[in-house]
Amino acid sequence: MQFKGKTALVTGSTSGIGLGIAEAFGAEGANLIINGLGDAAETEQLRQRLAEQFGVTVLYDAADMSRPEQIEAMVQRGVDKFGAVDILVNNAGIQHVAPVDEFPLDKWDAIIAINLSSNFHAIRAALPAMKKRGWGRVINVASAHALVASPFKSAYVTAKHGVAGLTKTVALEVAEQGITANAICPGYVLTPLVQKQIPDTAKARGISEDEVIKNVLLAAQPTRKFVTVEQVAALAVYLASDAAASITGAILPIEGGWTAH
Repeated sequence: MQFKGKTALVTGSTSGIGLGIAEAFGAEGANLIINGLGDAAETEQLRQRLAEQFGVTVLYDAADMSRPEQIEAMVQRGVDKFGAVDILVNNAGIQHVAPVDEFPLDKWDAIIAINLSSNFHAIRAALPAMKKRGWGRVINVASAHALVASPFKSAYVTAKHGVAGLTKTVALEVAEQGITANAICPGYVLTPLVQKQIPDTAKARGISEDEVIKNVLLAAQPTRKFVTVEQVAALAVYLASDAAASITGAILPIEGGWTAH
């Protein structure tokens, strides 16, 4: 229970990687603020399950990650309730697959807002209370696409490269204040977000969905295996631990060897 008495806010945590990370921190005794999509009954059921399973306080906040004022209000709610958001995990993300010259403008704007700008707004709101406590962890869930590019994902690749730069900058600014900032860069994890883009990628490339999985997604990963949610969550927990206090400004791949090419 290494995080007992601390609070973790995980954005985009009603499913997929974010939920796995929230569960991993809950298992280590952290109070939780979860955020994401879902109807009221489902999210309340999830909130109750996490609270009962881990014996911690769990808040749900429906902040729209494209709205700076809602992000700020969510962080402030955590500060008001717990004194600080000690561990901030910026995980919320969306995806759209299309050639650059056909990329819808509204999709570009939404991806930059949710995958990049939301990280800035959450960090900006969380840092003052972390500084007061002299301890904090910022963990940005980036992507292998923070390190390399793929065709038809201009907005996503741009946003994730931006997350890498933001992470390094924050790390340098708070290096002497007991706060670390790192980015986790998963390869393909079979989450709802990835499953949803398989048909889009098949259409964009003119191939079958099975071929997308075998020849596009897993072709990038020398292990030929999807990264698991549990593996990503374990890395997040490690980065928040005292053992990782000297790791900051790191852009850490967890992608089956993809970026070793």
